[in-house]
Amino acid sequence: IDAVREIDEKINRRHNSRQSYTFHGRDVYAYTAAKLAAGKISFEEVGRLLPDSVVAWPFQRPLIVKDTILGNIPVLDPQFGNIWTNIPDSLFKKLSLKAGEEVEVEITNNKVPLFAGRMKLVNTFGEVPRGTALAYMNSLMNFSLALNEANFADSFKIGSGPEWNIRVSRCCKFNTFAPRP
Repeated sequence: IDAVREIDEKINRRHNSRQSYTFHGRDVYAYTAAKLAAGKISFEEVGRLLPDSVVAWPFQRPLIVKDTILGNIPVLDPQFGNIWTNIPDSLFKKLSLKAGEEVEVEITNNKVPLFAGRMKLVNTFGEVPRGTALAYMNSLMNFSLALNEANFADSFKIGSGPEWNIRVSRCCKFNTFAPRP
């Protein structure tokens, strides 16, 4: 990487999109990339140059060990508190689970267990009662967790980053325990 720039949203943002805070991929990133690719702006016009101190997190690839998938929680869905993992649908399918079946999940932070539980794999949140934990494939087709009409991350004090790991298997492999308050 020769240089990293911060996109100047005052000039590099889709017109009439200031009210939206949820579609930066469309309103900022794709818009700026299209202008750059079309030669409408130079790389320098993207925005200010960022310092060399930009740090890349180590990328952790998910893997399957026997009948358990080991993954990472790189990001939380900030608006709803859903847990987004790096486990793609293509790897998850190796568990041969169907919607309606239960998965068993364990989440650790620096190897300390913070959550273990069972939940249904669903296609839509409406398939479980309000406040119920569920597993689903997010819009990126990665395995994710949520509480129907509640915030999973806040409820169970789950974060994201390289030290946040997840184990997923067909129900019922792990010893389930109550989440810590």
